[in-house]
Amino acid sequence: MLKVDLHCHSTISDGVLKPAEVAAHAHRAGVDVWALTDHDEISGVATARQAALALGMQFVAGVEISITWAGQTVHIVGLQIDETHPALVQGLQQTRSGRDARAREISRQLALAGIPDAYEGALKYVANPDLMSRTHFARYIVETGRCANIPEVFKKYLSEGKPGYVEHRWGTLAEAVGWIRAAGGLAVIAHPGRYRFSDTAQGVLFDEFKQLGGVAIEVVTGSHTPDQYAEYARLANDYGFLASRGTDFHAPGEARVDFALLPPLPANVKPIWHDWF
Repeated sequence: MLKVDLHCHSTISDGVLKPAEVAAHAHRAGVDVWALTDHDEISGVATARQAALALGMQFVAGVEISITWAGQTVHIVGLQIDETHPALVQGLQQTRSGRDARAREISRQLALAGIPDAYEGALKYVANPDLMSRTHFARYIVETGRCANIPEVFKKYLSEGKPGYVEHRWGTLAEAVGWIRAAGGLAVIAHPGRYRFSDTAQGVLFDEFKQLGGVAIEVVTGSHTPDQYAEYARLANDYGFLASRGTDFHAPGEARVDFALLPPLPANVKPIWHDWF
C-alpha cells in the first residue's frame, strides 16, 4: 500500500523546515507520494520536487489557498497543479496582499493584552515576509512562556473572539477553485472537521464546492480525530467526493500526528490518487 501525504508546509509559508528538509523528513517516515502545499505560495514547489525525486518519492505539486466562506476562513488545497500558470500565480499574489497589515494589527491587539513587541517576535520565525501568519505569532508566544504549546496559544489569544484575533477577508471559493482548475489541478477542501459550521452550512459548502468543480475532501488529516475519519469518509461517499490524506505537517512535534503515525484512508473511500500512477 502506498503511503501518501498530500498536505505539508515549509518555511515558504508557516512551517519550520525548508522544502527539501520536509521532503527528507517525509522520506524517513516512509512516505512514497508527497505534496508540498504551502499557504498561498508556490515558490517552494520546484525545490521540493527536486528533493523528492532525488529521494525516490513521487511528487505532487500543491498549494493551500485561504478563502472566506460564510464569514469563516476555509482552506482549499490544490493538487497536481501547474505552479507556473498565470491565473494561479496572479491569484495567489492577490491573496497574499494585506497579510502584513493584518500581522501588525494582531501585534497591536496582543500588546493591549499584555504581550508587547509581538510583531518583532513573530518575525524571527518568518522565512517569507509576505506570509506572516498566526502560527508565527503562536511560536513567539510559546517562546515567551505565556503558553505551553501552540494549541494553547490559539485557544487563549488567536482564535475568533480572543484578544489577538484579527479577521482577514480572503478571496472566494469560486476564485480559489477556478485558479486551481485553470492550472490543471484538483481542488480539495482541507480538514473540513476544523470549521465551525452547522451540518446544514457544511452541506451548502460541499454542494457549492462540487458545483464549482471541486473533487475531494480531506478525510484523514492531522487536524481530524479518529471519529472524524469515519465521519468524513461517509460524507465523501454521500457527496461523491474523492478522499485525500495528509498530516498538515508544519514542524516536528507540533502536530497531533506526524508522517509515521497518520493512519491510511478507510477502505470504503476512493483515494484522490486512484488514477495517478
